Amino acid sequence: MNRSQLIDTIKLKRSYLCIGLDTDPEKIPTHLHKYDDPVFEFNRQIIKSTHDLAVAYKPNIAFYEGQGLKGWESLQKTIRFLDSYKSSIFTIADAKRGDIGNTSERYAAAFLGLPPTGLNFDAITVAPYMGHDSVKPFLKIENKWAVLLALTSNAGADDFQNSRLENGQTLFENVLGTSKEWGTPENLMYVVGATKAEMLSAVRKIVPDSFLLVPGVGAQGGNLEEVSKYGMNSDCGLLVNSSRGIIYAGKGEDFALKARGQAKILQQQMEVALYDHRII
Repeated sequence: MNRSQLIDTIKLKRSYLCIGLDTDPEKIPTHLHKYDDPVFEFNRQIIKSTHDLAVAYKPNIAFYEGQGLKGWESLQKTIRFLDSYKSSIFTIADAKRGDIGNTSERYAAAFLGLPPTGLNFDAITVAPYMGHDSVKPFLKIENKWAVLLALTSNAGADDFQNSRLENGQTLFENVLGTSKEWGTPENLMYVVGATKAEMLSAVRKIVPDSFLLVPGVGAQGGNLEEVSKYGMNSDCGLLVNSSRGIIYAGKGEDFALKARGQAKILQQQMEVALYDHRII
């Protein structure tokens, strides 16, 4: 999905909701364990129940890698199921890859490439620490995106990201300013944690036109209203992710309906923000 298609989808659905599929076999409803692939069945029902409210889904690859070969099969079936909604759903592999050039080329082929060898995600999260040659292979594939880690909301973020350089910039500001030359707003997004909402203004000064993937709304305490206030641009420019707050909203056989209820609450708040910013 290219940038204009993504913007059109946001306007059509009146939503910039991304649902994180951080699917833990130990947390899914017990009745699903009768299925041959409980993780896929959980994902399938969540997607089927919420696809009209969300513009993106983001499987966290660690939850699938941690299950070995069976986990990879669950992931592959999940992305194939999402392909049936391809015209209206943006898919992100939350893999946080990034290595020397030839290795990144293989990662790009695995996650962004076409079947049968590639998973055909629209985007992949990438760590920028190794610099331009570790990121550019992800930007070479037409209509695919790299989502660069910029300002995260985990406890250890301050160990490096807010360190001051000699020029007065923080490290995350330097990452933004340097990396925006590697790609364009057509193929490069940035991860900015929702619990850092007050810093979104600083981010927007450096990358005013780029899409921002903002995790942490919901269970992690991020505030959607503040994220929208400080992070939205004239095209919306946001994909706001909620994972546990949606997918684990219910523990019984009606779990998918409960997930839809939580997704609907966020979508309605997003609709208000889009209207207030005169995007719809």
